[in-house]
Amino acid sequence: MRIAVGADHAGWPLKEPLVRYLMERGWDVEDFGTFGPESVDYPDYAEKVASSVAHGAVERGLLICGSGQGMCMVANKVDGIRAALAHDVVSARLSRQHNDANILTMGARFVAPALAQEILQVWLDTEFDGGRHVRRLEMIQELEQNTHGL
Repeated sequence: MRIAVGADHAGWPLKEPLVRYLMERGWDVEDFGTFGPESVDYPDYAEKVASSVAHGAVERGLLICGSGQGMCMVANKVDGIRAALAHDVVSARLSRQHNDANILTMGARFVAPALAQEILQVWLDTEFDGGRHVRRLEMIQELEQNTHGL
């Protein structure tokens, strides 16, 4: 499986151990950066990861910034993306079970590395429940289609 990963300068210190963890688990990682502590703009990285997921180049995405909020907001602007912010394993699990989230966002200022790894593990291992949730995802897709050209 392939996963795209991106972070800004605030998320970079958490991204690095998570990339290593993903590679140890056998994931093919497309790391879009950033690769150091120099200040960068999070929308640049969120757009690259979200586009990669939306176009099918990778199956999943991981985005990390200071709070996780900015990355989540930007990623969800890309059609077909269902990015979810998770700072605990329950929200990570539910984002997959109920929302079929294809991008996970986390805030490096809120999640310690060990917990971040656990959140990521749960998110990657959780399957979409389908059933009644499919109708809701179809509603999201319809909204995306209907808002074009407004």
